[in-house]
Amino acid sequence: MDCMTKHHPHDYLPAAGHDALLPGYDLVSRLMGMRSVHDTLIAQADLADCRRILEIGCGTGNLTIRAKRAHPSVEVIGSDPDPLALGRAQRKALGLNGIRFERGYAQRLPYADGEFDRVLSSMMLHHLDDDAKTAAAAEIFRVLRPGGRLHLVDVGGHMTACDGLAARLIGHSHHAAGNLGDAIPRLLRAAGFDCTEVATHRQRVVGRLTYYRATRPPSTGRGSKAAEQSHAMDVDPM
Repeated sequence: MDCMTKHHPHDYLPAAGHDALLPGYDLVSRLMGMRSVHDTLIAQADLADCRRILEIGCGTGNLTIRAKRAHPSVEVIGSDPDPLALGRAQRKALGLNGIRFERGYAQRLPYADGEFDRVLSSMMLHHLDDDAKTAAAAEIFRVLRPGGRLHLVDVGGHMTACDGLAARLIGHSHHAAGNLGDAIPRLLRAAGFDCTEVATHRQRVVGRLTYYRATRPPSTGRGSKAAEQSHAMDVDPM
């Protein structure tokens, strides 16, 4: 399996960084101001005419649930490798219809080609190493319909020391530093997307957040080269 972090008991990074910290995750998220970040991402995604959307790395389901409440007619799926976070998300979504949470890795999504109108991603990409980022971008491209869009917000863009202590510390994290500059647009364009930076701003605690819109071009051809390579690696030799 892909290694997301070194010296961690899981092959993924739990939502709160460690299983024992999960009960405080939602409180920390609110203190960081993530509700307004999620609302901004949902507005950018323009979900009104969508039929089905997916959030990858959904954690405890905050963005997935907010998207469902904002657009009750849309089918919403949250995917995450952390079963404890998914259990918490499912409990929070009780009483809502047309929403579900499923275990899955961003780099091996358990969904059919072209299944979704939108894919959302909030503060997930910086958890992945370079190989996992490439595989995840290919998988997102694959599960989006032609013309569908990925809307992503994460630590990224042109961060400087003026963005605070967190910005200075990020340089010591290989995974997070791999998001900086034009790294995210280059990653998504290599997967076949048309990618645009939509907005960027300073955010308490984490430094600078940047929002991206990545569109799968309308096409009757096969998927991106990166997606084809990703599937080829999953095929066992005879």
